[in-house]
Amino acid sequence: MAVQSTLRPQAHRKLANLAKAYASHRPLVQRTLNVALVLYALISTYRGFAGKPRPSRPIKGKAKHEIHTRDGEDQPSRVAVDALFYQRLSKILRIVIPSMRSKEAMLLVMHSSLLIFRTAISLYVAALDGKIVASLVRAQPLQFFFNILRWLVVAIPATWTNSWLSYIQNKLAIAYRTRLTREIMKHYLGEEGDNADGKVYYKLSNLDDRIKNPDQMITHDIQRFSTHLAAIYSNLAKPVLDVILYNYQLSQNVGAEGLLGLTIFVQLSAALLRYLTPPFGLYTALSAQFAGSLRHVHSRLAEFAEEIAFLGGEQTEKMLVEREYASVIKHENRVLKRRWLFNCVEEGVIKWLWGSFGLVLCAIPVFFKIPGVSQTDLGSRTEGFVTNRRLLLSSSDAFGRVMSSYKDLSELAGYTARVSLLLETMEDTKNGKYEKALVNSANSDNNAKLLEGRGEIIESDDIQFENVPIITPNGDVLVKSLSFHVKPGQHLLIVGPNGCGKSSLFRILGGLWPVYGGVVRKPPASEFILIPQRPYLPLGTLRDQVIYPHSKEEMEARGISDSDLLKILGLVQMDNVVEREGGWDAVREWRETLSGGDQQKVAWARLFYHNPKYAVLDEATSLVPTEMEGMMMEHATRLGITLLTVSHRPSLWKYHALILHYDGQGGYVFTKLDAEKRLALQEEKQNLESKLLEVPKMKARLAELRALAEERMLGASS
Repeated sequence: MAVQSTLRPQAHRKLANLAKAYASHRPLVQRTLNVALVLYALISTYRGFAGKPRPSRPIKGKAKHEIHTRDGEDQPSRVAVDALFYQRLSKILRIVIPSMRSKEAMLLVMHSSLLIFRTAISLYVAALDGKIVASLVRAQPLQFFFNILRWLVVAIPATWTNSWLSYIQNKLAIAYRTRLTREIMKHYLGEEGDNADGKVYYKLSNLDDRIKNPDQMITHDIQRFSTHLAAIYSNLAKPVLDVILYNYQLSQNVGAEGLLGLTIFVQLSAALLRYLTPPFGLYTALSAQFAGSLRHVHSRLAEFAEEIAFLGGEQTEKMLVEREYASVIKHENRVLKRRWLFNCVEEGVIKWLWGSFGLVLCAIPVFFKIPGVSQTDLGSRTEGFVTNRRLLLSSSDAFGRVMSSYKDLSELAGYTARVSLLLETMEDTKNGKYEKALVNSANSDNNAKLLEGRGEIIESDDIQFENVPIITPNGDVLVKSLSFHVKPGQHLLIVGPNGCGKSSLFRILGGLWPVYGGVVRKPPASEFILIPQRPYLPLGTLRDQVIYPHSKEEMEARGISDSDLLKILGLVQMDNVVEREGGWDAVREWRETLSGGDQQKVAWARLFYHNPKYAVLDEATSLVPTEMEGMMMEHATRLGITLLTVSHRPSLWKYHALILHYDGQGGYVFTKLDAEKRLALQEEKQNLESKLLEVPKMKARLAELRALAEERMLGASS
């Protein structure tokens, strides 16, 4: 007992000496802890968003559609806040913020300054809040009303700052969207003055399977990406700055020791929240993809409304729309459920658990004497508690926003994946790299070798194919080796069954499809004009329908006036449409205003206006009278336009010197076309076919006559 009694005073003396030594060195310890906490806040924030892969957990009810990636068509996309996301984002940031002197960089500087100023105001308001309550506790009316006046005065810059922050953020979103849209449209449709040989807009839809709805990505996804990118800066930078400044001020009021304990507690719970956070980035990307698929179905319904109406396919189309909509709703309900569960856990931890621990921290100066902090009366303690409470709530809210910003960053990762996929796919298609689902026959040895080859394209006035395979984008080999030669002025007629390669030939001539072998000699694509069975009529005036893709200024620069255009329309007997529709500047939905025959006539007028070296006619006279057809063909010949015609109308044979006849089995015949002889053979063929049709009737009549004759012979013998 005596030994214990002597040890206790010694222990008390040692503790007292340690406390005294700690108190004497406390300012240094405080500064060290403050610096350590600031560094820890920055490092932990950086590591939290530095792209470390999160633990993978299975997604219930995985969607039937996967986000396609360049790694493999059947691989599910990895959409997360990881190194790949930052690699994609950095590439896009170089587009939206091209330099430090750009408009976007200046807006970011202004935005950052406003964020710092708003944090300073918040610190001042926290201290002012404590002074107002302290003046109430001390019953100092003059001091109270003076503090209220200060509160109203500080409200002026506070409201101004908040409004400006919202304005600058929206301006940033618009600036980002403008930069990104211009960059994408530069690749999608080409730059002004460019020969547009890339034709990315065509190749995305016809030669590559990675993107089914580029219109939705260019409009909706870019807008959402820009909005999230503009918001993520304030949602991340402002809370991190607030956490540092608020916690620093708290450490001055309650001591860095308590703040250190709070930090450890918060980080442990934050790690749990991070683990429980669902993959919101993947959810966002899937939502965008499902929405795009639904929009695609609706656009097809509008595009083929006439055929659907004639076939009575309303219920089938309704089923398709409802199926896509059901996929959207199923996914959104799944995301909504997971978001609700996570929000419950998040609010319970951040608002209530952290709040209770924060109240304990705020009570430290009340129950314990803190060296260097003098709070003698009730007013001082109340002022300190209210100020610390306000700082703690602000710090807790800021840290909660840091945690929430991970969700925002995950959603940004989803839209970044979509925009990056668009950029990468456009770059690949521009360079001739395609990902297309191939037919089974493409996997055979011979066809696979053809698909691996590449042909040579040489610019020439003539059109000459030397051992060129005709292959569709999905790997279907239509003709293994095609050779023919067409000189200017030699009109070529192309015939054959459907799917034999007639239109494929034109797409190679127009530079739309790649060449897998042989040598193609042809003029540049700008020397060709296509007139399909149903020609394209753009949005715009009546004049625009004839001069497309020229503008009125380009037309006048060529020395062509509206009266010249009227003469061109007169060649196709369409000059009356100008007066009928209200002049050249009349704007209509011309696909609905003009009949099918009139649309073909307008396309021929467009051909006469541009006067190219070659014209590709794909059933281009199927809806006009034979007399009109002959007039247009003869005028094109007078203009020196060489015609490449796909048609089964015998009336066109006499206008062509050569014929390319596909047999539909991979073979073909290329020879001179003797129209008179072919017409005679056609007439003889039709006569023989009509006679052959009479053979069954003649046989039946012969059998009938024989039966009658036998009956009479039997009757006579009896």
